[in-house]
Amino acid sequence: MGREKTGGLVYSTEHGRMCPECRQPETQCRCKAPAAPAGDGVVRVSRETKGRGGKAVTVVKGLQLAADELTKVGKQLRARCGSGGTVKDWTLEIQGDHVEIVVAELARLGFKAKRAGG
Repeated sequence: MGREKTGGLVYSTEHGRMCPECRQPETQCRCKAPAAPAGDGVVRVSRETKGRGGKAVTVVKGLQLAADELTKVGKQLRARCGSGGTVKDWTLEIQGDHVEIVVAELARLGFKAKRAGG
């Protein structure tokens, strides 16, 4: 059996797990890089409290950006709101109820944003 049929190197003690397609360490793999989910081009901003002990969180969905660009936009929005937050599964979460500020800031940055939910 050749290397092509068995998949090649799977684990290296130096680099850890290896990608079978590009044969690079998984941390440097480009063939399986997650892509932003396709959407309709509208960024939806909503306020959620479920599962957060009653605390409000502003959630931004639909930003079709690369992972590093999404982090940069998230950092700008968090700085504008003066609060913390995170990026989870292509969704920005900003601590606190900042829906109006986020919608205005996204419009200023050139995104088509609208308020979602009640």
